[in-house]
This record gives sequence, structure tokens and C-alpha cells, in this order.
Amino acid sequence: MTTEHDRTGAREGTEPSAGSAPSAPSSWSPPPTAPPAATIAAEAPAAPPAADGPTAPAAVPGAGEPKQPLARRLWRGRPEDPRWARPAFLALLLATGLLYLYNLSSSGYANSFYSAAVQAGSTSWKAFFFGSLDAGNAITVDKPPASLWPMALSVRIFGLSSWAILVPEVIMAVLTVAVVYAAVRRRFSPAAGLIAGAVLALTPVAALMFRFNNPDALLALLMALTVYFVVRGLEDGRTKWLLWAGVAIGFAFLAKTLQAFLILPALALVYGVCAPVRLKKRLTQLALATAAIVVSGGWWVAIVELWPASSRPYIGGSQNNSFLELTFGYNGLGRINGDETGSVGGGGGGRGGGGMGQWGETGWSRMFNSEVGSQISWLLPAALILLVAGLVLTRKAARTDLARASFLAWGGSLLMTAAVFSYMAGIFHQYYTVALAPYLAAVVGMGVSVLWEERSRLWASLTLAGAVTATAAWGYVLLHRTPDYLPWLKWLVLVGGLAAALGLIFVGRLDRRLALASVAAAVVTCLAGPAAYTLSTVNSGHTGAIPTAGPAGASRMGFGGRGGFPGGGEGMRGFPGGGMPGQNGQGRQNGQGFPGGGFPGQNGQGQQNGQGFPGGGMPGQNGQGQQNGQGFPGGGFPGGRSGEGGRTGGMGGGMGGLLNGAQVGSEAKKLLERDASKYTWVAASIGSQNAASYQLATGDPVMAIGGFNGTDPSPTLAQFKKYVDQGKIHYFISGGGMGGGMGGSGNSTSSQITSWVEKNFKKVTAGSATFYDLTQPTTGS
Repeated sequence: MTTEHDRTGAREGTEPSAGSAPSAPSSWSPPPTAPPAATIAAEAPAAPPAADGPTAPAAVPGAGEPKQPLARRLWRGRPEDPRWARPAFLALLLATGLLYLYNLSSSGYANSFYSAAVQAGSTSWKAFFFGSLDAGNAITVDKPPASLWPMALSVRIFGLSSWAILVPEVIMAVLTVAVVYAAVRRRFSPAAGLIAGAVLALTPVAALMFRFNNPDALLALLMALTVYFVVRGLEDGRTKWLLWAGVAIGFAFLAKTLQAFLILPALALVYGVCAPVRLKKRLTQLALATAAIVVSGGWWVAIVELWPASSRPYIGGSQNNSFLELTFGYNGLGRINGDETGSVGGGGGGRGGGGMGQWGETGWSRMFNSEVGSQISWLLPAALILLVAGLVLTRKAARTDLARASFLAWGGSLLMTAAVFSYMAGIFHQYYTVALAPYLAAVVGMGVSVLWEERSRLWASLTLAGAVTATAAWGYVLLHRTPDYLPWLKWLVLVGGLAAALGLIFVGRLDRRLALASVAAAVVTCLAGPAAYTLSTVNSGHTGAIPTAGPAGASRMGFGGRGGFPGGGEGMRGFPGGGMPGQNGQGRQNGQGFPGGGFPGQNGQGQQNGQGFPGGGMPGQNGQGQQNGQGFPGGGFPGGRSGEGGRTGGMGGGMGGLLNGAQVGSEAKKLLERDASKYTWVAASIGSQNAASYQLATGDPVMAIGGFNGTDPSPTLAQFKKYVDQGKIHYFISGGGMGGGMGGSGNSTSSQITSWVEKNFKKVTAGSATFYDLTQPTTGS
């Protein structure tokens, strides 16, 4: 952001190739003091024609110059770039990689649900292809398998370990930063690209999810690539860029189904209006891109749907063993309207009153509330201000103006995704917002760049100062939500930001040193808050199904109400203290609140076979907590860290050990490993998290009855009996899962299997864990 390298990246001064029409002038032109055209952003192709005629081929920078050695080209970059640009870019990538690798193994297997599927895929190619949770191929995870493939290949090469699972995610982080940088610098400047890359790397939820094994890291990378390819297509109108964008979307679909399509309307509209080719060709290109999406995302779907159901694993998360049902139901429309059969909330939820869904408060303010704000929203107010400013600056530009099209592509993706996240009534977790991080970062980088170029205009400097002021004020609010965490930082951010904003108002009139001081102060104060939360995130381990970024208490969210479970009263920030679905955390209404209230035990005593917590397992024995972590770790569901209710690291200040895996004792492990080779599954357990923990501990397949929540109808009681008669399953693990609890019922498949096993087979204990030996029927059974 220094005056030495100011630029607009505008192509008005670029001479068009022979035979091409002259480009229409843009309303955003370089200020009188702008550097010469030699500093225009690298790789900027020749200007497209304003008319809807054919596009001339782009000029090749450095044509006719002697080719430099590869090492020099990698270090120096393009000749037209300032000398600091490529070293700074490489330093940014190195810093991102080192930051995200720090303390990586503290998360262990992170989400054991996906880690178990990775372990299975590393030993069975069939499990690899389908995304099975176990190598016996009983059931898949509730997502397509693309996000598992890089991790499974890594484990095949390096063996099963936390690093082998999570390092591929860190690599995706570095690649995403590189993509955002490359996209922004092409039209604007290296400085703009560096700002965008730094904003992305220091976003707390990005630091969380690019060090975690949920599908969101791959999704964010592919979404960033999609926008990059569309912007490249907007440069020269070449069909290949639209095809690549379609391929990226298709594989993103194979990572997280319909979430990949959220940005399609915005990108299709921008390309359809702004691309530098005739309308007929634009429509043809969009049709071809759609075909690319169908092919790149549909090949796997077609194989799964055509494969005989009897010889493939059950599709986890579906109720009818159909991936299409999973796509359009549980992972599709159900996320929008809350009608998610088989989910933790039980399905059919929809919205509560006052913009309240089962999974938290909905509405335009959702991205800023206490549940989500600290994850993503630090620079969101600034991004919205800068987006408007960029569109105002380019409002009179030609239809094909690339600066405006870039704002529309990245900004449209940001707004579309944020809107859906804000109003969806179905399952929503804070970490979903990592999808916003690349879009937000790009908008900030581009917006700062164009306003800096126009800083001699009072309105531009005022807008830039306003963005800094908004960021400082909002940073103060976010930091104030965790008053015990670095209490001095909020004042540094607020006071420093206001001082920097004051300097930016007059930056066009200040001498070089004062201008640079104002810029440095603005950068430091705007990034101080998210950087602190990012450092807190990488310094802590995160496990379980619902991790959150930042220090303890930074994000409080349950399943509904104001952070509790569905129906919970006001003030219920999860539990203990929050009812489920009791009133105001008092544990009343027949024990439906906890602690002290059963789930759904009697009279608040947490009894009835341990169905209350803490103190009562789920569904442990006689209120004594779960058996060796079976159910909710520790028997409780606290909101703390460092093993309070689960594995080390808890949930990063979020909802404690929700849906975390079990602690597997050495005696239990030895029991399961005995004669393991004789069985397809060494054990079966209700719910995927419990099964995953035992599978990761032993390295042998464990069947997850009922899938993730224990609510999928797989296997049926008849199928399970057949497996037992065939000697394919050795043990049944007591407790665990949610069947018959959340989203289940006494008539569920999981409940039926549990009852049948308990009545007919011998109970075995190993340490504090309880099993049933399925090879030893009880007398008379």
C-alpha cells in the first residue's frame, strides 16, 4: 500500500491487438500522480473490445526477452512486477504454512467420524471410493467422499497419524491463499493480492478449518478456484476458463453437495452480462460450463446410484439408501427449511418464533451475533463498505470492465453465501462460515486497492477511513465479548483504529512517512483482533464434530434457542445450565433439563439408565455417566476446554464435547483385537462417533449402527441378526450414539437392535467399558 507501487491495473492505456476494437474508457482512471504503465499488474492481458465482437488474443508480457533460469523466475516473478512482489508473496505462503502447521498434532484425530473414514479408505479401495466409515463397508459418511480422498492417500503413504490426516488440509490453506492472491493481483496489484491473502490467512475460522478434517477446507479451496476461473474468463472470454470453473464446482459438489452451488447464480449472471464476447457465445459457454459441472460431479453419483445396493455400503444420512435423497433432503433443502429427517433435532423443525431456528438465531444479523461473529465477521463491515465503493467507482465503466466484474464476482459470491447462511433454518454450525473467507478477503484487497488509488479525492479517503473505523469499532465489540481474553487488546484496536482512520482522511495530503505510518497503523489495528483469535486457535487442539475458533467463550451455540437445544429457554448457552428442552436451564419438566435433569429421565434426577448428564450417561448405566466415554464424553456436556467432557482440547470454546469420540481404554482395545482377523467387524456400536473411536484405536472395522446420529435405518434388525448368525460381528458396544435419544425413538432400528442384543447375549466388561459378546448367546436365548 505504498505510493511507490500505486497502480490501478487499468487497461485503458494498453494498446489493443491488431484488428480488435478499441476498448471503451472506464470511469475509474489512474490519478495524475500514478506510476507509469510499466507498473501495471502482471499478466494483465490486452483490453477486450467494448463491442460484442471477437476477443483479440492477449499480449504476452516479456515477449522477445531472453528466458531466465527457473529459480530466478520463481524468485523474481514477472519483469513488470516490483522487485518485492514475488518474495513477499512467497513469504506469505511460507508464513501461512508454518502458522497452520504449528501445534497441528494437538487436535489428534480431530473429527473422529471423518478420520475413521480416512483410515478405512487407506486400507480398502472400495471404502475409499464410496467414503465408507469402515473397511467392512457397512455405511458411508453423510457426505460424498472427495474431501476424504487426499487424506486417505496421505495415510496410505505415511501411515495413520494426526499429521498424515491434517497436513493435506494445511496444504489446501496455502493453495487457497495463493489462488486468492493470484486472482486479485491480476487486475489490481501485488499489494492488493498480499492484503487479500493476509486477511484470509488470519481469519479465525480459516485457521480452524484448514487444520481440521471436515470437508470445508477442500470446499473453500474449490470455491476460490471457481471464482478465479470465472474472472479469468471475464478477461478474455475464452471458453476453457468456464469449463475449468465447471469442473471445480463439480468436485466441490463431491466435497459438500449442494453448498457448492450457492455461488452459481451470482457467477452465471456476472459472466452472462460482463463477458467480452457476443451474447450467443456467452450463453453457449454457460451451457458448456453446466455440462462440465454435471460430468465432473455426476460421474460418482451415477456410479453409486447404478451400483446394486446389496453390494455397496448404505448411504449414511439417508433414510432410503439413496445418495440423491441425501443430496436434496438431509444435505439439501432440509438445511434451508429445517426439515431434516434423521438429524440430531429430529427433523421437521423449521423455524421457531422471532427468527429462531432449531440451530440458532436466524436473520440478517446472524453473521454478527455472539454465536458466529468471532469466527468470520471481523472485516465483514469493511468488506461491505469496500464492495459498495468499488462498484461506485466503476459505475460508468463499459459493460466488460474487469474491475467492476471482479467486484461483482467476488462480492456476489460473498453476499449470496452469507444470505443463505443467515436465513437457513436447518443444521448450521459456525465453521460453515469458512466458505466466506476467500470472498471476503478478495473484496477487502480489491477495495483497499481502488480507494488507495483514488485517495486524492476526499470521498475516497473518507470511505477508506470509514472502513477502518467500522473495523476498529466492530473489533472492539467482538473482543469485548470475551472480556477476560487480552483485555487490553480491544482498546488498542479501538484507539489505534480511530487514530489510523483520522490519518487516512488526510493521507492524500500527508508526506510519505506520515502516509505510510497511517497505513501501517490501519493494517495492524484491523488485523490485530482476528490475528489474536487465530493465534489462540492454532495454539489449541480441536476435536469433535462441532469445533469453533478463538479462545474459550468466543462462540456459544447449541442446537436452538439462544445457544441451547431445541426449545431451550432464554439465556441457555448450551449446558450445563441449559435445558433440553427444559425451561431456562432449570432442569425441570420431568427432568428434561440438565444437569440434574434426565435426558429424558424422570423428575430431574438424571436417572433411568443414566439418561441424564452430567452424572448420567447417554445412555450409560444407572446415572453413573457413560461407559468409558460411550455417549457424551465424561458423562457431561460442559462448554469447557482441555478435556472437560471429552478429548483434550474440547471444542475450542464452543459446545464442549458434543458428538466427540469415546476414550478407548487399553483393556477394551485388547478385547476387541483378540481374534480380530476372524470377523468382518470386530464390534458394532450405535452412532458413528463411538464406532469411529474404537476403529481408530484398534485399526479394525467397527460397524456404526444407524450412521452418524444412530437414526439411519441401517442395518435393520433382520440384517443385523443375519450378520450375527454368519459370525461377522464379534462384540456389541454398550451405549454410544443418539438412537432412541436425539432424533430417535424407542421403535428406531438402533433401539430394536440394542434391546435384542441386551436380552440375548452375554455381557462382558473391559475396564470401565461394557460389551456384549455376539458369539456367546445367553442360556435359553
